[in-house]
Amino acid sequence: MQNARYIKIWFFIATFFLLQKETIGQLEQCQAVLKNDTLVLENGLLKRTLLWNNGALQSLALHNKISGNTISGIPVAVKGDVFLPGINSTGKNASFRVYDVAATKASYAYRAAEVVVQMEGIELKRVFKLFADCPGIVCDYYLRGKPGAWSNFAAESAAFKNIEDENTKKAAEGKILFTDRVPLSGNHWKLKSVEFYDASDYNNNLVEDYSRLLYARENKLRGNLLLATDQTTKSGFFILKEAPVSNIQLQYQGFDFTTIFGEVNVAGMGLAPANINDSIWVKGYSIVVGVNEGESEQGLLFALRSYQSKQRIYKEQRDAMILSNTWGDRNRDSRIDETFILQEIEAAAKLGITHLQIDDGWQVGVSSNSALGGSLANIWGNPDYWEVNPKKFAGGLEKVIAAAKAKGIQVTLWFNPSTDSSFKNWEKDADALINQHKKYGITMWKIDGVQIGDKQADVNFSKLLDKVMAATSNEAVFNLDVTAGRRFGYNYMHTYGNLFLENRYTDWTNYYPHFSLRNLWQLSAYIPAQRLQIEFLNKWRNANKYPVGDVLAPANYSFDYLFAITMVAQPLAWFEVSSLPAEAFETAKLITKYKTIAADLHMGKIFPIGDEPGGFSWTGFQSVQHNKGYLLVFRESNRNTKKLVKTLLPAGKKVRLSFVAGKGKTFDTTTGEDGAITFQIPDQKSFALYSYILL
Repeated sequence: MQNARYIKIWFFIATFFLLQKETIGQLEQCQAVLKNDTLVLENGLLKRTLLWNNGALQSLALHNKISGNTISGIPVAVKGDVFLPGINSTGKNASFRVYDVAATKASYAYRAAEVVVQMEGIELKRVFKLFADCPGIVCDYYLRGKPGAWSNFAAESAAFKNIEDENTKKAAEGKILFTDRVPLSGNHWKLKSVEFYDASDYNNNLVEDYSRLLYARENKLRGNLLLATDQTTKSGFFILKEAPVSNIQLQYQGFDFTTIFGEVNVAGMGLAPANINDSIWVKGYSIVVGVNEGESEQGLLFALRSYQSKQRIYKEQRDAMILSNTWGDRNRDSRIDETFILQEIEAAAKLGITHLQIDDGWQVGVSSNSALGGSLANIWGNPDYWEVNPKKFAGGLEKVIAAAKAKGIQVTLWFNPSTDSSFKNWEKDADALINQHKKYGITMWKIDGVQIGDKQADVNFSKLLDKVMAATSNEAVFNLDVTAGRRFGYNYMHTYGNLFLENRYTDWTNYYPHFSLRNLWQLSAYIPAQRLQIEFLNKWRNANKYPVGDVLAPANYSFDYLFAITMVAQPLAWFEVSSLPAEAFETAKLITKYKTIAADLHMGKIFPIGDEPGGFSWTGFQSVQHNKGYLLVFRESNRNTKKLVKTLLPAGKKVRLSFVAGKGKTFDTTTGEDGAITFQIPDQKSFALYSYILL
């Protein structure tokens, strides 16, 4: 036994040093060098060059090592890329250092280049993060000090009086807070900004894009993402603002980017003078600048996805799930008790569910969502609020967790942090989750009811999640609910797990399968589908509430089709599994098949293909891995049995499509223009899933 113990210790030490060596080797390509008056940041794929300018950095160039192209421009006087209204941006007492940050179970290692500079009474810290083999460089922003002359003005929304009125123009410019800049040569740039919407209880259009051509007069654009392509050289870059959706951002100025001949600027940091003090660094929103991986908009999206893959380590055994949650049948907490959950476990195992989420109602406290009526105000006025309700679960959750484990199912819980006074009780909230982890082994929670109305709430909520991550050795997974309230959107707090995207109910007839398919299709162009929980509902409930003759009503689809919509994402069974009719469990065959390929499917970069879903299209998704991947094609309520569908495959290539599930057969073909392939699906409202390989 003693020898075995020594062998385990030796193996742990050897593995640790092997991983450290591998990490160091990967980071050797990441360099941050300050020489004379130039700062160069680079890795194996790109190089960003900035003028030191006494620490008030000015962007000079982006060099794409993939294509060999360089995007460059001319610095603007002595003004730095970062501008705070009312503050002289001339830098002084600047410092520079480089250090490495080790990997964790949830995050990749990176090399950090830190620049600290004083501007009047304010200190600005910029931390550039360099990941190996990544086409983007992240910059985190921090402020501290005395705001002094920093004035918290919003930008002027009205157009200038006329193009000759330079005084009006300069006055308006002086009120905008800028955080970064990309200089441009040439005037023939095509620009697209992408704005996202969450609060999906109210919004069913979650993506909107705005296209522009670069112009001699300033344009203001909204959105977390900007895609830019030089139409003459095919050089391209993207800027990602890691912040909540535009209309939810703190201190929002009404837009996110300004564009004009010679430059693109990023506006807003999520900070105001009132947030700043002498003693603590306060973090603002982060900015990512990256280069394209191909001569098209899709090349920019591939590059964006390559960066996004560095945001959190995706582990299939931890982050992948087919999760059931009972709330979708609108019984709310009225049925939740030990007997009911044991029934759910039995039915979930029969269907193929991997995770069972006990929503609101497992706890002693009665929330405002309860069928009984309660409150989420002053939660910690009741110190037992987050204890397991002994009337519903005699002896705690041990019995249901043991029963679930025996069926290969993981139990997860719902949790609503106490939002009182900007999460002032964040530490108590974190301790409640940590206690659940220690007592029951819970590592996953749905986080609901969040309201981030000010910077202190933002800081405290992050502290809550970070404390739980540390206590679980970074193995915790949070389902962050984005259905309502002022929350985090799709590009902020993305390191903690996945997103609970929407609540849809047959009770209110706001669940239509093509709605869910469309939302996933649109988002997956810009957000990894693997991060999104996409729901499928019990189509047999409330069929009589839909209009007579409604061909797109849920009851008119197969249960397999409803599940198939979710396959490229994280499937969410939004119903009581034990209330399904017997015929529903036929879908267990599809789920079993899906499980055999899910890990490989999710390894790829997943993007939408075909036409936008609207109930009557041919549409789908492609998972791209070098010369292989998957194609998931849907024939909606469309009369054509065949359809030429544009894919992301190269044109004129032989490809073998091996049938996996749905309705189809294995075949070989040669791709046409735009990688198009003719698919054949015999029935309306059907799908076909293929694996493919280029021959």
